[in-house]
Amino acid sequence: MPNWRRVPQAHVGLLGCALAVLLSGAPREGAPPSMDPNMSSNRFTFARIQYGGRFSSRAFFGAVPPWAHDFPRGGRHLMKILSEVSLVDANPDEVVLRFDDPQLFKYPFAYLCEVGFMSLSDREIEGLREYLLRGGFLIVDDFREEWALENLRTHLRRAFPDLELEELDISHPIFNCFFHIKTLEVTPPYGEGVPKFFGLSDKKGRLMMIVNYNNDVSEYWEWADDPFAPIEYTNEAFKFGVNYAIYALTH
Repeated sequence: MPNWRRVPQAHVGLLGCALAVLLSGAPREGAPPSMDPNMSSNRFTFARIQYGGRFSSRAFFGAVPPWAHDFPRGGRHLMKILSEVSLVDANPDEVVLRFDDPQLFKYPFAYLCEVGFMSLSDREIEGLREYLLRGGFLIVDDFREEWALENLRTHLRRAFPDLELEELDISHPIFNCFFHIKTLEVTPPYGEGVPKFFGLSDKKGRLMMIVNYNNDVSEYWEWADDPFAPIEYTNEAFKFGVNYAIYALTH
């Protein structure tokens, strides 16, 4: 776990109080890590993207493959908070799917991480393109350094040769659609590089993808129930996550 600085409890706001109550009893082990993707559910579900690629020693944390970082607690905690602060009926269990799996189209909200190590087949590229153009929304998170960003761009050029990532500023609706996020100058868990937010929009201007570069919001989601994770930072990370989900549902 990162060596974070403990933030005094006096700084906890209303969202922080909700987190403390909701997550204090969250199981660390023993709960089902994901639901069966073939299982029918009308609840809002967090879908995690699995991929193959060139793995190195840097790609692993406790023998966990890159696509599975912060799984399953990060998504589970976000869904708990989303259910508490909104009227969304969120499923606590996430599904794990590849871009070429037709089951993915059941889930409008997907998460992808450590894209520097990602390698997608032509079928997966086609699935990525169709998923986003049909209304799916993708969070790209937990990666840093230019080489990783370039690997993401290389894959996106294959899927969308006519579109480019653009840096987003605080005026974008995704940062104001539920919580009013005041600043994009956030503190990443590992302090590597300056966090930036990129987006990929379709030709009608709908944001299809949010890219958290030099950042790792799901790391804060994962450790939100641990006293060593700074509560101010986890609060802000959940605000971003809730806004992403609400944007996905309303656009």
